[in-house]
Amino acid sequence: MTGGLILLGWFTYLWFAPQPAPYHYQLIAEGDSKRFPQMDLDAWPDLTLSQYQVQAEGVDKPIAELMVARKGDGPPVLTHWKNSTHEVLYNLDKKPSELSALATVIGRHAPKDALILSWWDTSRQIKLLTGHDTLFTSHLNEPLMIPVPWLEQSKVIQAYENQFWESEVSQKEREQFKHFSQALAAPAAEGIAHLRKLIGSEREAYLIVHVTDLYKLGLMYPDKIGVAYQNFPLTGNMHGMINHMKVQVKKNDFDTYTLQSISDAEIRVFFLSDEASSQTLLASMLPFVEKKAPVELEVAQLIYQQGGYWVYKIP
Repeated sequence: MTGGLILLGWFTYLWFAPQPAPYHYQLIAEGDSKRFPQMDLDAWPDLTLSQYQVQAEGVDKPIAELMVARKGDGPPVLTHWKNSTHEVLYNLDKKPSELSALATVIGRHAPKDALILSWWDTSRQIKLLTGHDTLFTSHLNEPLMIPVPWLEQSKVIQAYENQFWESEVSQKEREQFKHFSQALAAPAAEGIAHLRKLIGSEREAYLIVHVTDLYKLGLMYPDKIGVAYQNFPLTGNMHGMINHMKVQVKKNDFDTYTLQSISDAEIRVFFLSDEASSQTLLASMLPFVEKKAPVELEVAQLIYQQGGYWVYKIP
């Protein structure tokens, strides 16, 4: 009977004990910006940079690499992500040089009392690099982009991420981000009105969007904006590549597409599914084939563009 009770207790422990996440972040190297020149953060010598590899259970090679920055005792901030798989995994790659150029311009030209609105990951980067006030300061981890086999472990993954990023998110901030993302998915004029209401005053404010926000917004509101993407190698035959994209548009009955430069050897193409998707605020602020250019947008003023980043002043 004692043995049976012990086995029962062990089974109960296994059943209710939290299971580890299917991956972990492994620290590879640490130092200042001079040690990692590829991050293009020389202008921020006070940052501590940490390079990690993402090791998945049952996989020999790292499935991703990331760079984390922090200032003093502040929380870690994701500044670079490189996916090594063909799955949608946590984040989408961006050029580090584009972020540093954007932060430099914001730091020099945006008024110190202005409010910066952007996706939560961009917000944290801008806050770290410029010190400007951003609407979002926490690592919200929305949407959670993980492979389908990991979906059943979503709660475990969220717990691991919160612990790693030292994130304690208030309900108020989650509600604000919900309203922010809904505004991006709304028709342009309606979305801008929602953003001004979210700001809550006549305070000067700027909106920063990135082309990768399209996919994240599509995951959150698939009924409002349909988004797909595909990576292509840069072969030098741009004419042939454009023809291939047109074939994809016709084959899948897409409405339009836009490009993102990932590296000197690769580009990413984002496709929108229909005309309604093209009319959303976010899509209106990005350059799509055979659509109005961002400079023609009437509901907000385009003031700066760097790579995949587009900066608007909110009226």
